[in-house]
Amino acid sequence: MRVAILSPIAWRTPPRGYGPWEQIASEITEGLVDRGHDVTLFATADSVTRARLEAVAPRGYEEDPGLDAKVHEALHIARVMERADRFDLIHNHFDFLPLAWSRLIDTPMLTTIHGFSSPAILPVYRQYDDRVAYVSISDTDRDPSLAYLATIHHGIHVEQFTAGAGAGGYAVVLGRIHPDKGVDLAIEAARAAGIPLVIAGIVQNAAYFKQTIEPRLEEGRVTFIGPVGPEQRDALLGGAVALLHLIRFAEPFGLAMVEAMACGTPVIATRRGSVPEVVIEGETGYIVEDVAGAVAALSRVAALDRARCRDRTAERFGVDRMVDEYVHAYERVIAQWPRT
Repeated sequence: MRVAILSPIAWRTPPRGYGPWEQIASEITEGLVDRGHDVTLFATADSVTRARLEAVAPRGYEEDPGLDAKVHEALHIARVMERADRFDLIHNHFDFLPLAWSRLIDTPMLTTIHGFSSPAILPVYRQYDDRVAYVSISDTDRDPSLAYLATIHHGIHVEQFTAGAGAGGYAVVLGRIHPDKGVDLAIEAARAAGIPLVIAGIVQNAAYFKQTIEPRLEEGRVTFIGPVGPEQRDALLGGAVALLHLIRFAEPFGLAMVEAMACGTPVIATRRGSVPEVVIEGETGYIVEDVAGAVAALSRVAALDRARCRDRTAERFGVDRMVDEYVHAYERVIAQWPRT
């Protein structure tokens, strides 16, 4: 099968640190190569892949402020669309913009919807619902006005994560520093439970960080270490007693939860979005309603079997399962083409 993978260009594929959409695009690309498919990855020029690489942007625009995001996004999408007849299918990870090209090409397109940034973009998805096949990344993150081909949960290489014993004695927050992520709630919970908290991730909302998080930082108790790469992330998660994921929004998936559980580290998360699809209550973590629930969960999280947590994650969120499900989805889309 000849497949084009259209990755975002905010970050390199795979990302050096943050970049969940680019990470999943990379995992699918390399998994398809392993299965003998003819794969072309459309990504930044510094991307790392065993597939054929097509690039316009030299680097991710979030990594190089000198790049104009809109200009490079337009050229990036045009690059794959102008070569569409070379492929049996285009797999779009670039949100809604490529959909507008779908009736101008004769190649089937499958779009993974990594979440809706705003209800304002829904009209675009509805406009091309009869032309493009949509995959959701959780059952929770489905809009009732759209038709979906499948739900395919994200997958990771669990073997690339090291099982940890939580010997650091701290709780951890991993992800964007943004009010939606509830970093301030995690600080409250950790302080009330009397355990240190380490916060890692990119600052996406500078005002929130400066006004709400920075004043609460305290050496030895609440530490912010910024973005982390794969090796540092692995050690950080493995040394934690728990990942605090006290989100305030309906998160489409939450890759940080799976990465933590792959290290054997249980997740304590609020009941929002995909959390009930990812966390197994009392086995891979605890699902709570508020800060008080998180404090109570921290007091009993040590009783969970970390080896069992890692094993269940390998069963449910392995990368091979994800790639196999996408190959099956590609076959269905091609068999049903044209959709109109």
